[in-house]
Amino acid sequence: MNTTDKGMDWHNPYPSARSAVLGQNMVSTSHPLAAQAGLRMLQAGGNAVDAALAAAITLTVVEPTGCGIGSDAFAIVWDGKELHGLNASGRSPRGWSPDRFKDHTAMPDKGWESVSVPGAVSAWAELSSKLGRLSLEQVAAPAIHYARDGFPVSPVIARLWELGRQRLGDQPGFAEAFLRDGKAPVAGQWYQNPDQANTLERIAATQGRDFYTGELAKRIADFSRQHGGAMDEQDLAEHCAHWCGTISHPFAQSVIHEIPPNGQGLAALMALGIMEQAGIGQQPLDHVDTVHLSIEAMKLAFADLYEHHADLEHMIHHPEHLLDPAYLRERAALIQMDRAGDPKHGLPGPSGTVYVTAADSSGMMVSLIQSNYMGFGSGVVVPGTGISLQNRGHGFSLRPGHVNQVAGGKRPSHTIIPAFAMNADGTPQMSFGVMGGPFQSQGHMQMALRVLLYGQNPQAAADAPRWRVTGGRGVAVEPTFDPALVQALRERGHEVLVEPGSGVFAFGGAQLILRQGNHYVGGSDPRKDGQVVAY
Repeated sequence: MNTTDKGMDWHNPYPSARSAVLGQNMVSTSHPLAAQAGLRMLQAGGNAVDAALAAAITLTVVEPTGCGIGSDAFAIVWDGKELHGLNASGRSPRGWSPDRFKDHTAMPDKGWESVSVPGAVSAWAELSSKLGRLSLEQVAAPAIHYARDGFPVSPVIARLWELGRQRLGDQPGFAEAFLRDGKAPVAGQWYQNPDQANTLERIAATQGRDFYTGELAKRIADFSRQHGGAMDEQDLAEHCAHWCGTISHPFAQSVIHEIPPNGQGLAALMALGIMEQAGIGQQPLDHVDTVHLSIEAMKLAFADLYEHHADLEHMIHHPEHLLDPAYLRERAALIQMDRAGDPKHGLPGPSGTVYVTAADSSGMMVSLIQSNYMGFGSGVVVPGTGISLQNRGHGFSLRPGHVNQVAGGKRPSHTIIPAFAMNADGTPQMSFGVMGGPFQSQGHMQMALRVLLYGQNPQAAADAPRWRVTGGRGVAVEPTFDPALVQALRERGHEVLVEPGSGVFAFGGAQLILRQGNHYVGGSDPRKDGQVVAY
């Protein structure tokens, strides 16, 4: 059932105390203080871009376990007339090469050898100057307030903070910035980071320039040299965010848009295309046939992703080849409805994350995501600045000749991806995203299936129990998954693991805003303190 022809299904079949939120101006993200920061911008005369940026910058303070000033970012924005795509992921330091990592079996996931140039600050500056209505200083004010004056740490964030301490407590600058007397803050503890407040003030006052060419850039480069890192002033100065447009594919009378590679949204589009070629929608949403077909389509998409995906400049088989209907039909033909498969990649034709979505009464809608990657990322924090650095370099391959093999000045294959759905008539329909590392493209597919094909309301879709493929015939499911459905999947050969808890990283956290006439319907994930605010 498509929402455009049969109306919204307001029934929520999953345990939840939440209803979908309605309003003409809306912000949905993973922390209440960040959502409210965004809403304040709308009430102050700002637009959806200002709201999304206020929420995103605030998240670096109140949810440092998922993002920081040294994160990467991507965004898709409907400005009321056209759709824009922004890639603000950074490239590897020029000094990186395969030889530098010859003694490693995999790319490092912490320390300076995992840090590529951070791009989030450039995203804030570009979005603000091109599409925002308020100054970056006004937009950053809530984050600066929480960093300087403090905020109470929430239970979910406190739990993730302690995990970060255990893994990264010995990394350069981490303890000084994020621990107090060697301990992570507990739930309800008041936390302040005045160094981060000062840095955010400098970033806002210079439209981000100081981070890449000024005093902050020098401090980052000096700290890198001090610890044997390759990143230097030139690497930072050469960074720029890229207005890259989007890639898209039709699904369920809608058109789904993703950021082009190096973001992995391509996998979500491929999985949706394979599903349609295989006849998805003939059974109810939570029927074993529907779930089995979804899992098999996702596995096929991932098999291709891991073989062919990289920085777009280095890909041999480009998105248009991987999304060609004939190729998707060929991949769909490999699915057997009575048994789980373990697919290999095909050969097409010629050559810790946070998410924010905001919408305003003028029709502007924003889908924005930024991330450290693994929790606090590399664990590296530049002393006296509050700048925690991502570990996106871990996304490179060390396999000789692979399109994603590590090299200098190259963007790594990226897991974070914003999504956007347009109606077939070219009007905006839904901005959405799902956090959680490599789960994100799987989450996009599950949200699109639920809302756009089966007509679930955004909150029900966010609450629904999720699955994720884990390799081979492996599938992990949340503990709220229907036991009868788990058994039916096992009978088809799926190796199903019911995970003991709904892990934030493992199954993500979804935020969705669906346009309905002159207002919006929002949903937010309870797995990660998510909140929708509106007026």
